[in-house]
Formats: sequence, structure tokens, C-alpha cells
Amino acid sequence: MVYLDIGEVASRSGNTPSALRHYEKLGLISSVARHGLRRQFLPEVLLQLRLISMGQLAGFSLEELAGMFGQDRALDLPREKLHQKADELDRQIEQLTVLRNTLRHVADCPASSHMECPTFLRLLNVAGKMPKGNAVKRHHITRAAQRRSDTGR
Repeated sequence: MVYLDIGEVASRSGNTPSALRHYEKLGLISSVARHGLRRQFLPEVLLQLRLISMGQLAGFSLEELAGMFGQDRALDLPREKLHQKADELDRQIEQLTVLRNTLRHVADCPASSHMECPTFLRLLNVAGKMPKGNAVKRHHITRAAQRRSDTGR
């Protein structure tokens, strides 16, 4: 059987060894052997790590992701949660699209004052009606928390 050393898994997956140890502690992945003090993994761990990365990018916490892996590491994807997350992403995409359009218009607006520009005022009105908790800010806070969680801090 061919095993991958923790260093090779880290290198090939883009995760740090400490993140891999943290994922193992949470039950997201598991080593199958040791070579000296170094953990050894089956090659399938790389697919699991891609799934974890995609789940984090979608906004799932590591704890939520751990609940999606069974005892034998088989996936048990809760379809309703996936639909809810997809709906949440749709809302964030809508918010970010309005924000992007507003920024592009402001950058290129020929009006002498943005407050005299009807397009800017319309975009501002749409942005003002969006739910608070800015999607961009929330995304950065979530990613920062995940990075701290990944490193075990």
C-alpha cells in the first residue's frame, strides 16, 4: 500500500501540517500509519481535503463539515443544508453584484457630483435596502476565523 507522508499531503494540498493535524483532531481526515513520528495518509485524503476546502469556501464551518463525514469517512451530505447554503450564496452574489456595479459606476461616472447622478442615486438606493451585515465584510471575517481555526489558534 502506498502512503503519503504528512509533508507530501501538505505540499500537494496547500494545507500546513498543523492544519492537517487539526483536521485529524476534528475527525475530518485520518492518518493510517506512522513512519517514525510522521503521520501517513492514504492518497484519498487529497480528495477529502479538496472537499473540505470547497465546503469552507461555501461558508461551512469545520464542525459542520465534520458532521458530513461518517465514521468511515464516507460523505453524508445533508441536501437541505446544501440548498440553504446555495440560497445564501445567491443572496451574497446579488449583494456583491450591486456593490461591484456601484463601484464601477462611481469610478467611471461623468457627472461633476455623484449626488447629481441619477444612476448613482438609484444604485445607492438599492444598496441601502439590502440587509445589513455586508456580504464582503462577513466573508472576510468568516475566512479570517477559518484561517485561525485551520492553524489551531
